[in-house]
Amino acid sequence: MGDRLAALVGRPRAAVPPERSVAFTIAIIALGAKLAKADGRVAREEVAAFRRIFKIPRTEERHAAHVFDLARKDVAGFDIWARRIAALFPPGDPVLVDVVEGLHIIAAADHALHQAERLFIDEVARIFGVPPATVAAIAARHDRDNPCPPCEVLGIGPGTPLAQARARWRELVRENHPDRAQAHGLPPEAVRLAEARTRAINAAWQTYRAQFLGGAP
Repeated sequence: MGDRLAALVGRPRAAVPPERSVAFTIAIIALGAKLAKADGRVAREEVAAFRRIFKIPRTEERHAAHVFDLARKDVAGFDIWARRIAALFPPGDPVLVDVVEGLHIIAAADHALHQAERLFIDEVARIFGVPPATVAAIAARHDRDNPCPPCEVLGIGPGTPLAQARARWRELVRENHPDRAQAHGLPPEAVRLAEARTRAINAAWQTYRAQFLGGAP
């Protein structure tokens, strides 16, 4: 998932104040838990997806589990948590887009993106100020019925020449590399999002390359 993280900022940000990082962590845990409940049940696959994306330090696991368990009882108040996250970043900050993508990954982890989950994510994106077109592109990347999922990740059309696709892949890796997020002092969870986004980009390139070459190594 994306970093793009301060790519438009000309100079590195100062280190993130601890209170800002903690606020982001708690809000992300609560928002992810409420999304998992949006379709009526919290699936194990969704919890596992959350843990893959938002890795919590061992020292904080008990506290994080307590927050998650409280939040997943119902979806009420999810918009409050979304506004708390939005308040930590300037409008349009790429981290907010990354959070939206992270929510899509969690929602699709049980092999189905339910209407309630779509509405949940759409409202979060609205609060974040993420354009509907961006949300639609993210959703398409995680649509299991999409004829060319790697194309959505790479932002290319089906049948794009391999050299052009390779150039796009390299560009995205540069833009989204987690080192950039770390260099700009973003919260650890934002760095995790960048790591996940980079993995997705690399996987999409390998899949597209194999498809383009007809399965050749």
